[in-house]
Amino acid sequence: MRSFLIVVSALTAAAIGLPAIGAKAEDASWGCQVLLCAASKNPSWHGVAYCVPPMTKLIAAMKEPGFSWPICHEANAGKPGRENYEDCPAGTTVGYSSQGDGGWRGEPDRCTKMVDVCHSPIERNANARQSGMTMGRSFGNGLDGCIQQIATPRPRRADPYFFDIPNDQGMKERFWFNLDH
Repeated sequence: MRSFLIVVSALTAAAIGLPAIGAKAEDASWGCQVLLCAASKNPSWHGVAYCVPPMTKLIAAMKEPGFSWPICHEANAGKPGRENYEDCPAGTTVGYSSQGDGGWRGEPDRCTKMVDVCHSPIERNANARQSGMTMGRSFGNGLDGCIQQIATPRPRRADPYFFDIPNDQGMKERFWFNLDH
């Protein structure tokens, strides 16, 4: 909670042009209120009474045609980014569960890697079922189809939105948040 108050004080001061000591979060623009609330971590904006009205307003506005994200110009943060999936573990690459004609791809919702699966067919099928992996195509490289592409579901982020907010040294710090009620 203390870090939220520090962020609120600093961003609110910048947003309304006052020194941090005299700043009030209520005086900030809607864009700055959203930014302040999105940056709240412990608790998240859901647990900060001040944050519920501006964030609820944001969620409702996002459903309207022509929605434009409210910006806090004074904080130099711009619009938020969004990444639905966590990074794939080391040794794997991002893969797609669906791919259409003409190079179209679905969501990057898989983590894939090439593995040597040379076991008996019974062991190979049992291992795949136990791990939740899906086997891809075999590659004929003289190993009788032992090298296969293995895909696992890519984990979804609990907090898929983020703001990159510059600190007082100009270095950007990433704040992750969600818009679930």
